[in-house]
Amino acid sequence: MTPTSSPRKCLPVLTIVGIALLASSCAVPSAAKRDSANVIQVSVPQQKLAVYRYGELVRTYPVSTSKFGIGDEKGSYRTPSGKLEVAEKIGSDKPSGAVFKSRKWTGEVIKPNAPGRDPIVSRILWLNGLEADNKNAYSRCIYIHGTAAERDIGKPASYGCVRMKSKDVIDLYDRIGEGSSVYILRKGNVRDAGIEKRQTEAIQVLTPNPEPIVTAIPLTQPLSGEAKPVWPEGSIFRTGVDVLKEEGFDTNYLNAVPRKTSE
Repeated sequence: MTPTSSPRKCLPVLTIVGIALLASSCAVPSAAKRDSANVIQVSVPQQKLAVYRYGELVRTYPVSTSKFGIGDEKGSYRTPSGKLEVAEKIGSDKPSGAVFKSRKWTGEVIKPNAPGRDPIVSRILWLNGLEADNKNAYSRCIYIHGTAAERDIGKPASYGCVRMKSKDVIDLYDRIGEGSSVYILRKGNVRDAGIEKRQTEAIQVLTPNPEPIVTAIPLTQPLSGEAKPVWPEGSIFRTGVDVLKEEGFDTNYLNAVPRKTSE
């Protein structure tokens, strides 16, 4: 929730004809096709959000949860924890920085960290609580949404919602569908997709060929000058000859000149 925006109207509305039904603006919509492939995890201790697709970590983002801590009490401005779901997605095709008021685009677009501004921008993922401890999330209008105050991302600074940078919330919005499960963790950490990707790439570079490669060369076979073993720059053993001698190896082959053979 954002105190600078107008109050969100999430109260039941009675029909004037006295019909025995309550038409509530906060009735949770039923997604015709639920997204069962993607799961979102939010770590409050880490201030990070992770997306898993069929159990595989695909993306992590920095976020900002409530400056008032964890909770679901009405009027508390706290972030609810536990299992929730994405009930509605709002803001498709709107420009980055589009300002929303009562979930409607005002027509205004602002840049990140615009001075004196803290509206909801870019995209909205409206959350519905699925447990007793977060049952008020939908009626409290708890969102995952973009914020203009991107300088505060990475630390608790919101008024209950999970805030993201505009580029990140747009990317998340495009990846997941309504009905996606959302877990907001009081404790525990989410894995980091960026670190895991870099680690995987490093392993692939170090082992481009899974098959073992034989690199030993018999000492009786002379080497050309270009094939001499060379230690990394900065090492006191620039050619490695000293190390080989200390280990008892014959190093004469290093200076041997290959004999020319006739065609």
